[in-house]
Amino acid sequence: MTDYLDAAAEAAQKAGALLRENFGAALSVSAFEAHDIKLELDVRSQTLITEHLLGLYPDHAIYGEEGLAGNQGSEFHWIVDPIDGTVNYFYGIPHFCISIALRRGGDIIAGVVYDPMRDEMWRAKKGEAPTLNGKPFAMSGRTRLSDAVISVGFTKTKEAIASGMSLFERMVYRVRKCRLMGSAALDMAYVACGRLDAYIEQSVSLWDVAAGKLLVESAGGLVEMAPHPDAKEKYSVIASNGKIDLRV
Repeated sequence: MTDYLDAAAEAAQKAGALLRENFGAALSVSAFEAHDIKLELDVRSQTLITEHLLGLYPDHAIYGEEGLAGNQGSEFHWIVDPIDGTVNYFYGIPHFCISIALRRGGDIIAGVVYDPMRDEMWRAKKGEAPTLNGKPFAMSGRTRLSDAVISVGFTKTKEAIASGMSLFERMVYRVRKCRLMGSAALDMAYVACGRLDAYIEQSVSLWDVAAGKLLVESAGGLVEMAPHPDAKEKYSVIASNGKIDLRV
């Protein structure tokens, strides 16, 4: 799995260099949506990642936010978010990342989350402790909700926004601080290394959280993930250090 993890890290660094070079420049927008933006750069970033990974593993598959590639019948699927935090990126907010995970059968076995602006690379492989820039890290040890800093994610539908607002209102009175960061993968990486105590979102795609889930669980945290009842290929996610009680 080390070879797979190295390949993911190399692909993320290539995509990260592309994003750094274009950060703050005039960007080509593929689509403006109600609460989202699709950039031509999303496609370019995923193309770089796809070419790198399938160049090394031509029989593998790509399952990405910007489409599918490779042998979809393979037992190995690379789950790719080429820019997690596209709206942040477009508005010049330097909080976004590249997320790449490898799924074999039904298990996520390796994953990276790379923040190219801070040059921070989280790496995880199943059964081993994760690292940040090659060094081990520890989750938060906080146990009281009143001491916690949590991130609440909001998605794009009217129903999801209403549900997220209700959750945010319940939490904001009980925790030290609530944050809305704009990048699910970075939120989960931050939970894994103790910067946040929990991340909650009620409708995300697998590419948003696949690598982050492995990071949190490999660090000793807890991830509850369930298919969304009303949205195909969407999931609700609660990721935490496993020590705080998030029931409110």
